[in-house]
Amino acid sequence: MTSALYEIETSEDDDSSMHPVEQLWTPGEDAVENGFLAHSGLYVTGIDDSTDDHLYPVAFFVLGHQKWATVIEAASTYMAQIHDWRNLHLYPGDDPSVLIPRIPRAVHTHGVFLRHPHLEYGCGCEWDDTWRMVWALPNEPGAIPITAMRHPAANDTDIPNPDDTPALATWVQ
Repeated sequence: MTSALYEIETSEDDDSSMHPVEQLWTPGEDAVENGFLAHSGLYVTGIDDSTDDHLYPVAFFVLGHQKWATVIEAASTYMAQIHDWRNLHLYPGDDPSVLIPRIPRAVHTHGVFLRHPHLEYGCGCEWDDTWRMVWALPNEPGAIPITAMRHPAANDTDIPNPDDTPALATWVQ
């Protein structure tokens, strides 16, 4: 048995009993209804970092382990369709004359999706029908394969770095 990298959040009822406020969620055909974009049979979304204060994604992830070129194409499509922007290497409003020399590298990793609340027992709060993803080791309960890539213009992201945590991610070839 391994120790989990994530915890499912709980809440205390009036009678002091604890209950989960999240459940494991495996995105599938319902991914589009939950913020993913379907592109060439893949599901892609843009993500923020832990500060959650960016107007545009600092990274992208595609469900499953994919090739680097496939992730670039999916991320470009995401930016075009969601943010009406055709150039993946800049954020909307950036000066196109400024060179951004960073080539985004993609990683194969795993994540656990936690959804609030239990779908059949909505609590009516602001978090209803939202999800969060936590990076996970492949053998964690509920972990699914993900290919993640930083946005070329982003300075820093929370994507696992295979050079720092080789058990958590590997570089995409």
